[in-house]
Amino acid sequence: MSKRNIIKIDEDKCNGCSLCIPNCPEGALQIIDGKARLVSDLFCDGLGACIGHCPEGAINIEEREATPYNERKVMENIVKQGKNTIAAHLKHLEEHKEEGYLKEALDFLKEKKIGSPAEGHSHHHMHGGGCPGSKVIDLKHKAATGKSGGPAVKTESELSQWPVQIKLVPVSAPYFKDADILIAADCVPFAYADFHRELLKGKILLVGCPKLDNLDFYQEKIASILKNNDVKSVTYAHMEVPCCSGLINAIKEAIAASGKKIPFEDITITIRGERAR
Repeated sequence: MSKRNIIKIDEDKCNGCSLCIPNCPEGALQIIDGKARLVSDLFCDGLGACIGHCPEGAINIEEREATPYNERKVMENIVKQGKNTIAAHLKHLEEHKEEGYLKEALDFLKEKKIGSPAEGHSHHHMHGGGCPGSKVIDLKHKAATGKSGGPAVKTESELSQWPVQIKLVPVSAPYFKDADILIAADCVPFAYADFHRELLKGKILLVGCPKLDNLDFYQEKIASILKNNDVKSVTYAHMEVPCCSGLINAIKEAIAASGKKIPFEDITITIRGERAR
């Protein structure tokens, strides 16, 4: 066994609603004794398709010792569930840019002479399940607009990609190419009124909580992003409270681990919503 990302279920929060079950086409989850349980490390890819479907927030991702994920074993289980489940699984892999696993899955279907939902058209157009909250999207930016002489000018979002949560963003997403990255503690956009215009504009956003989340995981994830992409700069925006400062060293260590000279800027926002000078 080796360390890898895998889901973790908080039994105290789980109410056994089972909404996560159909959204895990790999078959790693079951309801047992009124609670969702991870029944096989072998089947869990750690990408978290189930997370966004839990109304109680009982599912998270952790890094721990786990049996290596096995795509062939997963496919043996999935093909028994029919074409819709196969389509959902392939789309899930595609959305998370898991090209190696996707190739294994398609090779398995070809080997078993099972028709793929992608036949006859690109699998980019498959429909079915998957994880909408984790789908990689490049958002086309539109300039702020408003009617001349009107009472107010509508401010457009400067968000240029999705997802934004550090745990969910793919390491090799296309929008990282030549990107200026903004890492924001998750309280900052609420506290700083000019967040979009002054901090986010022109940058790729990564969001996390330095107090409640695993900083070791964040450091490793950020380092992987920096190693695998040509990133131009990294900015960290955080609140003035002490618990936010922990991520500063993690980001610096990630930059060092990348082996690249990447400019880094540290921005502090006060609890009154002002940018510290």
